[in-house]
Amino acid sequence: MTPSIIPSMTPSTDGLKLNTRRPWIADAVELISSMRFAISLLSLLAIASVIGTVLKQNEPLPNYVNQFGPFWFDVFGKFGLYSVYAAWWFLLIMGFLVLSTSLCITRNAPKMFKDMRSWRENVREQSLRNFHHKQQWEVATPRAVLAQELAGRIAAGGYKVKLVEKEHATLIAAKQGAANKWGYIFAHSAIVIICIGGLLDSDLPIRFQEWFYGKTPFAGNGVIAQIPAQHRLGLGNPTFRGNTMIPEGGSSTTAIIQQQSGVLIQDLPFTIQLKKFKIDFYSTGMPKLFASDVVVTDHETGKSFPATIKVNEPLLYKGLAVYQSSFEDGGSKLKLTGYPMQGARRYDFPLAGEVGAATPLGNPGSGAAYTVEFTGFRAFNVENMNTGTAGNDAGGDGQDVRGVKLAKGFQQSFSDGLDKRLGNAAKSANSKDLKNVGPSVQYKLRDQTGQAREYNNYMQPTLVDGNNVFLAGMRDTPDASFRYLRIPADDDDSLAEWMRLRAAILDPELRSLAARRYAQRAMSTAADAKKLQQQLTESAEKGMAIFAGDDRSSGYIAVSKFLERIPPAEQAKAADIFMKILNGSLWDLWQAAREKDGLKPIEADEKHARFLQLATNAIADASFYGAPVYLQLNGFEEIKASVLQVTRSPGKNVVYLGCLFLVLGVFSMLYIRERRVWVWIKGTADGQSQALMAMSSQRKTLDFEHEFEKLSRQLSQPTAT
Repeated sequence: MTPSIIPSMTPSTDGLKLNTRRPWIADAVELISSMRFAISLLSLLAIASVIGTVLKQNEPLPNYVNQFGPFWFDVFGKFGLYSVYAAWWFLLIMGFLVLSTSLCITRNAPKMFKDMRSWRENVREQSLRNFHHKQQWEVATPRAVLAQELAGRIAAGGYKVKLVEKEHATLIAAKQGAANKWGYIFAHSAIVIICIGGLLDSDLPIRFQEWFYGKTPFAGNGVIAQIPAQHRLGLGNPTFRGNTMIPEGGSSTTAIIQQQSGVLIQDLPFTIQLKKFKIDFYSTGMPKLFASDVVVTDHETGKSFPATIKVNEPLLYKGLAVYQSSFEDGGSKLKLTGYPMQGARRYDFPLAGEVGAATPLGNPGSGAAYTVEFTGFRAFNVENMNTGTAGNDAGGDGQDVRGVKLAKGFQQSFSDGLDKRLGNAAKSANSKDLKNVGPSVQYKLRDQTGQAREYNNYMQPTLVDGNNVFLAGMRDTPDASFRYLRIPADDDDSLAEWMRLRAAILDPELRSLAARRYAQRAMSTAADAKKLQQQLTESAEKGMAIFAGDDRSSGYIAVSKFLERIPPAEQAKAADIFMKILNGSLWDLWQAAREKDGLKPIEADEKHARFLQLATNAIADASFYGAPVYLQLNGFEEIKASVLQVTRSPGKNVVYLGCLFLVLGVFSMLYIRERRVWVWIKGTADGQSQALMAMSSQRKTLDFEHEFEKLSRQLSQPTAT
């Protein structure tokens, strides 16, 4: 018996092993294809999309370091938040969503197709009596005749009808709106199709080339044509999104694809030459229209054709789309004049530069060599010149708030006044007064150690707070706002008089001469004029020397430090006397400087007194400008550059198809209602016929109630004889 028993148990054991495996696989498939799993994936994708919307994507990594700091920069970088839509976990979620929805369709679509084809004719009479929506009546009509009559009435209502003979009865099975289930199939298929389209347009093809073909981002500098092949993507790259910047008169055969660690060079099958870049602006300064007139040359055929690329009107050629993205400066030619901001020597020198290039500056009076890196140029700037109360607070009355309040609140008033003078180019206000303030040039001044500050200087004087001033902006870091030094324009709308006064304040001989003249002018009628003149001369000379300062401090900061040594009770009086002597002696200093240069004395009036006050404030603030030289823009030859986005998006049409499926699916689910009708007809003992009607729908609505009442009335009406 043993030999006969053992063989029969072996298959049973294997069967048990298989049965223990099947539930685990079935549970996993059920979980992945379940609605709760799909909703969880969609929630994660929604959260990731919010992050990708709030956090700027694919910015240079130093920008993120400056924004978040080293610690959070590393944390966010590990999760790939700087390029969310290309992060491995985002693509993995999309892949699982495709798998989940595909399994759901695979499991349920056959059942739905079967149900759409089914008439459900196996229903029983007792089952129909259990329906909520039912109606029963008797008529004196033979069963066969009544069945044909009722089937016709039901078909007239738009139903498909089938008659099924039962034992001693006839069943009418009718259905309408079975295509409602196509809505579920279309909607779920749309998710799969859209996700597949997104994956096709993702970075997966590029990453595949990096993994298997050794492609690596290029992180250095060099000519694009000389970049090695391992950093270039071929014409067969199935999907990409890159940018190319073309100056007027220039051309490009490549697109730049930004990566976190550098760039990849995408070769194009044609050459794009920019003939002219056109731009129009609104009165607010915002671009209204910009377009590029280009000539496209096919590398394969050698044929060329003109085209105009506008915003939302791309060029479509050879499976590529070229969009108008933005615009930049294409290397405008600049002519500038340099003025030293250090030392007692007054002179100027010409300087030429090109946006995007660097120009050696030499030793501008500071003993150190500098390089000017021109980073930007704007032919016009629209600013809000309505300063409101900010302008009045910033010295609209001609009084320097930092030099007169020297009691307890001196340091606070000094910092407040400095912030108002060195703030934005034009303070914002509720009302707007938009004006074009002319061209501006932006550059970095880099010393021999590699340290640099960035400057933004306007070409023409601008009316701010009722005064014509040259705006000279400075910032220490790229993410900071520019703080502007306001240099008053003279009678000729030039910098000459301010530069003359700036140099004179640093000349001890001119300060001594100005002090003597001021004392003689102030004490000419006093009885003991000689003695008082000597004392006032010393005070005036000392005051100008303090204001001129040294390597540690100058301007009003030096004045503040000097007055702090006076007892607090006497500071206000001392400050008032000090500022009167300083203002008076600076007037004579200005006259002495003009006399030295062979110019006639300036006329003493309110206009020139106002200029002197503004010039004094600007000299005091110049220590914060932090540059050995001021560069004034004199002329330019503007060269625009167009930034074009070149894309190959095979998934775009796939996404469009998915959107069509989604619309069809939603429409089908919302506007197509499935209804089922059954009528059970049987004969009675007295020769009459008894009809039992039942009706069902997936969604019980008021429309369904009305439809049931209408159909039941139509069917229960007596048949025509």
